[in-house]
Amino acid sequence: MRWLFVLLGAAILTAVAAVIIVLPSSSQEPPRPTASSKAPSGAPTPKVSEFTDPCGTFETKERAPYAVTGYWITPRSNPCTWRHQLEEIHTVGGDTIIRIGYGLQFRSVDSGTGEVKAKDGTLDPLYKDCVEDGLSCHDAAERDLRQANEGNRIGRTYVYRTDESFGNGIFRCPGMERAIKAGKRVYFRLIAPPDGSDDSTCDFTQKATSYDLILIAGSATDSLSELLNLGDQFGMRIFPALPLAPRDPDVPTRANVKHIGTLTTLTRRILQDYGQRFAGRASLGGVYQPFEVQMADTLASNPTLQVYADQHTVVEQELPGKPILISPYLDARKRVAFGQTPKQVAEGFKALVRTGVGIIAPQDSRGTGKVGLFWPDERDSEVDERLRPVVGEATYGTAYHGSTRDYYREMAAAREEMLQAGHQVDLWANVEAFEPSGDRPCAPQGTRGKTDKKRLDQAVTMAGRYVQKIVSYMWSDFMTCGEPSLESEIMSDWQRPVAVDAIRRGRDIQDGVEVRGYNFTGATVVIEWPGGKKELNVAAVGWLDQNPFEDVPEGMVTAWVPFDWTQVPPGEWVRISVTVPSGKSTTEPLHVRISA
Repeated sequence: MRWLFVLLGAAILTAVAAVIIVLPSSSQEPPRPTASSKAPSGAPTPKVSEFTDPCGTFETKERAPYAVTGYWITPRSNPCTWRHQLEEIHTVGGDTIIRIGYGLQFRSVDSGTGEVKAKDGTLDPLYKDCVEDGLSCHDAAERDLRQANEGNRIGRTYVYRTDESFGNGIFRCPGMERAIKAGKRVYFRLIAPPDGSDDSTCDFTQKATSYDLILIAGSATDSLSELLNLGDQFGMRIFPALPLAPRDPDVPTRANVKHIGTLTTLTRRILQDYGQRFAGRASLGGVYQPFEVQMADTLASNPTLQVYADQHTVVEQELPGKPILISPYLDARKRVAFGQTPKQVAEGFKALVRTGVGIIAPQDSRGTGKVGLFWPDERDSEVDERLRPVVGEATYGTAYHGSTRDYYREMAAAREEMLQAGHQVDLWANVEAFEPSGDRPCAPQGTRGKTDKKRLDQAVTMAGRYVQKIVSYMWSDFMTCGEPSLESEIMSDWQRPVAVDAIRRGRDIQDGVEVRGYNFTGATVVIEWPGGKKELNVAAVGWLDQNPFEDVPEGMVTAWVPFDWTQVPPGEWVRISVTVPSGKSTTEPLHVRISA
């Protein structure tokens, strides 16, 4: 897989910042970056063509590779579900898995029994079996602290639920910290100073003080080990989630900085354990920062970024070379006070880079209706009816500050600026594989419904020109929902061409057009403008580069055909589509125009 390539130098930066769909000449072509990214290159190779285990026989070959090559998945208790999901994802070309994770939570404790309370004040049944010597885990931990020094106490109690298990690497002070087995669950008791310093001396005797207790409700079997083993089998990379920060009770969209020390300690402990057990595994692609933020020009002042920076520093210390992936969201709506323009979003991108992330995969936000998929000459067109539950009956220009393409173009320019400043970061596109609502909701909660491959192709068209990889939220539910499911649509239509970009480019003495996209073998480029149309077979009159040495997503190719642009009046919008011998054509033509 060519996920991480080199980025262009500053000389071509101006082209990225140029107006998005104005068709440049060859001297104004889009940037071809040349700086390498943090994320490791070269995908793991599948171990065998198929393997058999108690869950069945699994094929490890790609059968219908699509432009989207990574997916989010949700935790499942049945290990066979993991296997079937990864087989399905790999079948359609997926090589990257991003895990939804769990959050660290501050909790109160019953003063009489020492049992952990749920958020509503009742006793939390998840922790009732955490018992040592007849005492609750909280009371047992406080007893042990006081035996070391009578003045010691537990000041705050936190809980963290996970389907993972851990090795001894999670413990800093084995004399005070331990695993407590209870049936199918293992509880991990961690003790740490509240400031996140996590003193390695483990001296609890010299000074009476207050400590934080972190109770992890883990599993007897480790889901991450299982996922990494499957990653080895299928040749995929796995991104487990970092612990999610507690939320600010007054502003839930922000992380609560009061708990940053404890979050840092938990993050450090988990990653120390990962480092001991998994650091050499190619299938461990990096880690996922699950606390979502909106891309905005005010992001630099958001306290959540302080939490990010602390967590990300730990990642760099404990898992050097493994990138941090984050997926913030966009909101382009004009009718809400917090809607952001493309340039404001670009400032948010730069603020995120400074926290140490290696991969930013902004949600295209089309699935939530917060951004629209449209071209500049469609600003006066009515929005897709599926967007009306979010923006009402309106034109695209009335509803949104810009289109998906506008936002990714500006973020690509911001990425180039940050690379030139010495930061290493990749820009991925997270195309949302759902609609704001539907007749049949696809997820257990909410109204989000099924989308179709045509709309997903459109999302790829809009973002694919500017990114190094395309991923999607998410596989579980959204790709497998409805009849036909989006998965089955891809399986039957994966060979359809998808074009993402066209530029004016001469070759020798011939004027022409270069088109980028997917599935161009045997293709004919169709160019249409008011008063004219031209069909040009690539094999007959042009050339096809199946392996461009550029910072482009896996599977993207480049075709060139000759075309005399003087026959198109300056300023006219031109539509460029691609047709292949099967008769399949791009469902979303490129809208371009030559510079006046």
